[in-house]
Amino acid sequence: MASGNQTEVYLSERVVVLCTCALSVLGSSLIILTHIIWTDLRTTPRRLLVFLSVTDWLSAVSYAFGVWSVFRSDSTECVAQGAISTFSNTSSFFWTVSIAVYLYVFIVRSSQRVADSLVVLFHLVSWGVPLVITVTAVCLNKIGYDASEVSVGWCWVRIEAPDRVLWMLLTGKIWELLAYLTLPVLYILIKRHIHRAHAALSEYRPILATRPPSQSFSSMADVKLTLIPIIFIVLRIWSTVRFMLLLANSPVRQNPVLVTLHGIGNTSQGAANCVMFVFFTQPIRSRLCTTLCCCCSNCRAEAPHLDGTPQRHQARRDSRGEEEKDGASGVQRER
Repeated sequence: MASGNQTEVYLSERVVVLCTCALSVLGSSLIILTHIIWTDLRTTPRRLLVFLSVTDWLSAVSYAFGVWSVFRSDSTECVAQGAISTFSNTSSFFWTVSIAVYLYVFIVRSSQRVADSLVVLFHLVSWGVPLVITVTAVCLNKIGYDASEVSVGWCWVRIEAPDRVLWMLLTGKIWELLAYLTLPVLYILIKRHIHRAHAALSEYRPILATRPPSQSFSSMADVKLTLIPIIFIVLRIWSTVRFMLLLANSPVRQNPVLVTLHGIGNTSQGAANCVMFVFFTQPIRSRLCTTLCCCCSNCRAEAPHLDGTPQRHQARRDSRGEEEKDGASGVQRER
């Protein structure tokens, strides 16, 4: 399966990774399109989510290109793919944490003005820091073929680099570990604040026989606040496990199951965000269903009839035929 420091990535593993890349591209594109189409839903958190989706889209495309190309050396295409995936993946970490920080300031600190003022800082950090790291790594010849040691077919930090562990940390792992620590803390604080606010408000509200609709929305928001850090950690943990096994020089990092989980986790962030923030978000889901229903009804209305005439024209022709028959029968009765 693996020779020396090279991890073999089987065809089945490549197919699975390519499928998850395609799902992430579609999911990220759907988030971006819904933001463009429905202007009344353009809140600041969703705008930050769009920037995160752009990075996830770039990551999925660059990963798919690397897996499809099957690199074996430090070619120009390998370095370009490694640079794009390094930038987008690192930027994704920063935008994920930025969204959590924004929600914390907006909800817990109850300051929309301060939260909105942080958006400029989010852009500077989430785009600037990954760009500086990536350009520096490329200029120092640190990006290239890594023999899938801590990847699944794509290029990252060159396997021949003597300080590759340091650059693995700088180009992703240290920010990934910080996100593991930061996200659960911030979302736990947000959930505690919301629960305390609901408890305080319940003292002044009459007990209702039926659950109000707003409670279902708040329960869905509570589920999302729980799932966001959990999904992030579940998807990313396999990459971290393989990195730790690399530090321990353990051959377990080359296990096909672990390699497959790593490939699925690193390429599924866009798809997971789409499920969370499109299909599990009631206003977006309702509009999508309405749009799809309208498109389906229009397609049925425009579908050709058996004689090649569209159904609407056929219906009009049938109605005119009925009128002519009624007219003819009336004339015969008069006679």
